[in-house]
Amino acid sequence: MSSRLLNKVAIITGAGSGIGLESAILFASEGANIVLADINQAAAEKAQALIKSKSPNVQTVVVKSDVGKEEDVKALVERAVTEFGRLDIMFNNAGIMHPQDDNATNTEEKIWDLTMQINLKGVWWGSKYAILAMRKNPTDPARGLHTGGSIINTASFVALMGAATPQLAYTASKGAVLAMTRELAMVHAREGIRFNSLCPGPLKTPLLMDFLDTPEKRERRLVHLPMGRFGEAVELARAALFLASDESSYITGSDFKVDGGLSSCYVTAVGEPALPPPSSLIP
Repeated sequence: MSSRLLNKVAIITGAGSGIGLESAILFASEGANIVLADINQAAAEKAQALIKSKSPNVQTVVVKSDVGKEEDVKALVERAVTEFGRLDIMFNNAGIMHPQDDNATNTEEKIWDLTMQINLKGVWWGSKYAILAMRKNPTDPARGLHTGGSIINTASFVALMGAATPQLAYTASKGAVLAMTRELAMVHAREGIRFNSLCPGPLKTPLLMDFLDTPEKRERRLVHLPMGRFGEAVELARAALFLASDESSYITGSDFKVDGGLSSCYVTAVGEPALPPPSSLIP
């Protein structure tokens, strides 16, 4: 076991699948004790069992939590502090992309409101209660500084540029997460509490693949990707690990893009072969 997060305490929302699951596995392998939060308790328990098989020396707690409810988020943070005595990392990762999310004329208000409730308010509440907990963390005797913590909020590449497939509520919610994270970073920088946004490109996860449910929709996304493939959740987990660790101690307020070059390109080469899957590229 490595030790980049040794003795740190992390909460990961949406820990039962996708980015959250891969991050939980990776954080545990680096020594973190983790509260695995998900609205799907069975999925979080499967994640817990997997982590125990890979990293038996770390502690994990499963909490069924709906981040669209403030009382759930507050209770989640309180559980982390009760179990482990402190909170060092808050990864506000849970979110939705509703299949009925569309353009301005077709998206129903109930879909808009539900998306904002989970994707935006959920991140606000997660940040709010994490701040209150991190303020109680002790001073680091070696540096004489308050130890603070790292709060990572999952935004999206669509917070930086328009999406090729209409998803107005999702795009608006992620743009708001990006703006909110920047402001929180400025407000709390002197407290040693860092805020960064993780901006994934299109990933091969159920959240996106269920939305891109036809070959035509998938191809419309792929044609814009310089690397010629969808990203993998584990590639985002590695970025989250960096932001969670002390290696990023001088980074706050960043829009951390992990998008295969999507947000930097104008057009991509047509007919170029796709790269092999990341398992053959990354040890």
